[in-house]
Amino acid sequence: MAEGCIDLSPGADRDETRRLLLKIPGIGPWTAEYVAMRALADTDAFPASDLGVRRGLATLSEPGSANAAGELSQRWRPWRAYAVQHLWSLPAIQGQRDGRRVPR
Repeated sequence: MAEGCIDLSPGADRDETRRLLLKIPGIGPWTAEYVAMRALADTDAFPASDLGVRRGLATLSEPGSANAAGELSQRWRPWRAYAVQHLWSLPAIQGQRDGRRVPR
């Protein structure tokens, strides 16, 4: 990153940036997808293993594994990052409906 080898601007090549990020020790698929979503403005980024995504899917009575989330997300292409935002909010919304607080 300090050497300027990875372009994190919204116009960067998204696939190339993901590939370069995944070469960095300690950066896995979740981080690469999150960076793509936030820094690269990739509307199709989807961190399938994200706990908030999995909790949101559970709120919808969908399977909560990362693999199941990834498979289900295919129908939302190319707008999966928007789906992530909705999934993140679902447990809190459901908790409000049920009259309970839901940890974030």
